[in-house]
Amino acid sequence: MRNMNWIVFALLTVLSWGVYGVLLHKARGLMPMGTETPHAGLKAFLFVCIAYALIGVAAAILLKMRGSAYSFSSSGITWSLIAGTAGALGAFTLVLALGAAAPIYKGAAAAAVMPIVFAGAPVINTIVAMTIHPPEGGLKSLPLPFILGCVLAAAGAFMVAKFAPTNTGGPAKPHTAAHK
Repeated sequence: MRNMNWIVFALLTVLSWGVYGVLLHKARGLMPMGTETPHAGLKAFLFVCIAYALIGVAAAILLKMRGSAYSFSSSGITWSLIAGTAGALGAFTLVLALGAAAPIYKGAAAAAVMPIVFAGAPVINTIVAMTIHPPEGGLKSLPLPFILGCVLAAAGAFMVAKFAPTNTGGPAKPHTAAHK
């Protein structure tokens, strides 16, 4: 049996990112409000950035403990910085999305925002990966279940976001039923 450590790390990523939006929205909500409400998300994001820096220091220590010579290539550095910028911009726009959804969904803003993020990101990932590394045989060689999976991910994100609870403490919003 092959080494399955990757699945453990993948599941730990799912766990970490699965709680990220909820924890970030909670942090935003615990920042000073009133006239400071428009700045609450950016204040929370500032500490996310500090956490990234601390984890970066931990990564540098781990490299040293593993005996790394700290040799880097310029293209590796460039693409790592591009990847980091994409991740940081995603975290930044996530803060903005949670803040914009908060007046509508209150404490459940993450229930509306995160499904779009976490179902949409794999679809974008797939498109970019296939653009950079096209499948053998071209797009026509893609199996139907794969294509259906992408469509279902997008549809699922839409449904979860559309029907997310508002968490207002009041009665549920009535849904209009189609009449025959």
